[in-house]
Amino acid sequence: MAAVGIVGIGTMGSRFGAKLAESGFKVFGYDSLPDNAERNRAANIVRRDSLAELAGEAGRIVLFLPGPAEIRASVLGPDGLLAHLPKGGVIVDMCTSDPDNTMDMAAAAAQAGVRYLDAPVLGRPDSIGKWGLPVGGEAETLEECLEFLRPVAEQIVHIGPSGSGHKVKLLNQLMFGAINAMTAEMMALAEKTGIAPAKLSEIIVGSHASTVSGLFRELGARVASGHYRDPAFTVALLNKDVRLGMEMAEKAGAALVVGSAVDHLNRLAMAQGQGKLDTAIMWECVKRRWRDH
Repeated sequence: MAAVGIVGIGTMGSRFGAKLAESGFKVFGYDSLPDNAERNRAANIVRRDSLAELAGEAGRIVLFLPGPAEIRASVLGPDGLLAHLPKGGVIVDMCTSDPDNTMDMAAAAAQAGVRYLDAPVLGRPDSIGKWGLPVGGEAETLEECLEFLRPVAEQIVHIGPSGSGHKVKLLNQLMFGAINAMTAEMMALAEKTGIAPAKLSEIIVGSHASTVSGLFRELGARVASGHYRDPAFTVALLNKDVRLGMEMAEKAGAALVVGSAVDHLNRLAMAQGQGKLDTAIMWECVKRRWRDH
């Protein structure tokens, strides 16, 4: 099997690399954070010290980066991927990003003779193998990449041209944000009206009501236990994702009512210093806002 390179060996990238290594691929990785070196070893990812070295090992590169700025720097920087990948190489952007930035990256890659796909992940880190991947870019390029995408995803769907996958991801994140925000408010309101949040979560989850989602189950359990410091998804990342979704809506001339409220609550949580914690912490943000007013 061909080698695969990963840029960004964080929570998602390390799981991706470990899964490919289990499937028989030779996996190389680069991360600007030296603290991720131990994670590389645990995942059987061979660390490389620069993007140039990584591109020299693997013609197929997967990105797991925080957002558009980091993607742009890694792809277009003076010592970035396009300066070193051979013609015919492929970059698969599995981040959550701005569709317009994605189209810019794909155009720049094409000029360098490199193919570019956006295939953001729908799914939690621990659900790897069952991820959903909405994919933007050339269908023929996707066919070539299925070999190393199938081990991590149960559903891989070609959506359309470059940027289409990231549009789907941002729409999903807007829904995530809405469920998260409403859960935060209902838990805070429950406590304020004399209903224990843990008991509320237990009752609703146990009812099999149509309102119960996998995300609510997770958030309710974290609120009940006060477990926020080992985040499945941080407030900072949700804030970034919803903001990108709002920008996409603004460019489309679409005013979002619920989205605006979610964006406001996310920003408030960030201002309260909750950025590094799990999004379940945001019910505390709602309570603090009520106390302050």
